[in-house]
Amino acid sequence: MSERDTELVRARMPADVDAPDKVAYGLTFRQLAILAVAAVCGYGAWNALHEHVAIPVLVGAAVVLGGLVFGLVVGCRDGLPLDVWLLAAFRHSRTPRALSTTDTTAKVPDWVQPPASKVVLPAPLKLPADAISDDGEITLGGTRAAMVAATSVNLALRTADEQASLVDTFGRWLNSLSTATQIVVSAQPVDLHSHARTLAAAADSMPHPALTDAAADHAKFLDDLAARRDPLRRQVLIVTRTSAGERGEHAARRRADGTVRALSGLGVTTRALDGHAATAALAAAADPYRPPRPGGLAAPDTVITGPEPATPRRRS
Repeated sequence: MSERDTELVRARMPADVDAPDKVAYGLTFRQLAILAVAAVCGYGAWNALHEHVAIPVLVGAAVVLGGLVFGLVVGCRDGLPLDVWLLAAFRHSRTPRALSTTDTTAKVPDWVQPPASKVVLPAPLKLPADAISDDGEITLGGTRAAMVAATSVNLALRTADEQASLVDTFGRWLNSLSTATQIVVSAQPVDLHSHARTLAAAADSMPHPALTDAAADHAKFLDDLAARRDPLRRQVLIVTRTSAGERGEHAARRRADGTVRALSGLGVTTRALDGHAATAALAAAADPYRPPRPGGLAAPDTVITGPEPATPRRRS
């Protein structure tokens, strides 16, 4: 192995690429705007109250309120600025807790007896996705999206030249993106009990007793592993979206196919999800510990038709 292969490829990247720019004194424009508004309000309160309230009281109140405003500006909670965090908490407190997919604003029939006390009805649940087609395109209002499942690659096992080549390939794909693209890396639970049952059922049909014993031991190991731990698997999903003015019924699917071709150079296994797989992926994202959706079922918003009746034959 040459000395060049042993060299590590290092790329300097900021810790937070979405961090706002600092305008003055290490503060952003939003922070300076909050301080400016607080200063104007404080100046107005001073002009209105300094002739009616004692000066020490005003100074003490200004120090306390100024400290609160400064803490609000420079404070941080859960990776968010404190003012943004408080605004999100206020919105969350005003958000309805109970949601429903049915229309709760419809008029109650006359034969239904109204309750004696006021009942809080659930608010309508508005999902961003309207429909999922058979080829996996997700309708999002005026745009469409498609999902790509991919495996991961271990850069630590590659040489320096291979690492540079993989990073360059991934960078070319990132530079080719013209619309919003989401990469979701999640951990999904694995049902080892079903694998153990399948392996135990197939152990009796093994052609050799040694294979039967090995299959039974491995099935027992899988059952024991599932009972003692919570095995997880890594799932990588890439969501490609179309632009608002992009035409074509299958534009999102074409973008997904282009992503599959672009990432094939990384040595990972990629595939564009169809309607059933996309529905299962969304259901697993909403509830990871729910059993997977069985295959063979119709996707949402799919017209289901029955078999045509057989025409009786006429006897001559």
